[in-house]
Amino acid sequence: MPARRFLSSLALLAALAALATLTAACAGPPDKELQQAQEAIDTAKNAGADRYAADDFNAAREALKQANDAVVQRDYRLALNHALDARERAQSAAKDATDRKAAVRSEAERAMVAIGPALSEAHTRLRAAEAARVGTRTLAEARHTIASVEQAVQKAGAARDRGDYLEVVDLLKTAMPRLQGVAQDLQAAMPPGARRRH
Repeated sequence: MPARRFLSSLALLAALAALATLTAACAGPPDKELQQAQEAIDTAKNAGADRYAADDFNAAREALKQANDAVVQRDYRLALNHALDARERAQSAAKDATDRKAAVRSEAERAMVAIGPALSEAHTRLRAAEAARVGTRTLAEARHTIASVEQAVQKAGAARDRGDYLEVVDLLKTAMPRLQGVAQDLQAAMPPGARRRH
């Protein structure tokens, strides 16, 4: 019997020790986890997550805010949960941002390559329309559109040099349709005998 009591006492002591460890773990704010979450958010921001993975990035920031709010309320277990969630979301945002940035970079490079021949074709059509004495208004609109697209291309080139591929895509997304519209308008305005056949 004494052996059984001794074993029961040991089991009780072990359970109490485990409980004390858990209680101690939640007895103070989870400073280490809060710091890790902040570092993960900073890393994600440096990776461009605020632009390329905004949903996860903003969720990570909100989770960190909730963790800090929980610390103020002295709910350290909740603070720990939010801090861990913030870190995980920030790490996910950083990875997604890297992947998305690579995809947008490829899209931006394709757009920059495609716009050159389209601008060249628009200039060719404009010169032909000028030679055929197409109406002044049509020519003025075409010149204005071409100049506007050229300005967008210059801005896109500067954005590409900065590594801002989202801006490149945004600047060029309407450029191609606008140039195609100019080409069609100029072609339609040409006298019947001067129209190019394709």
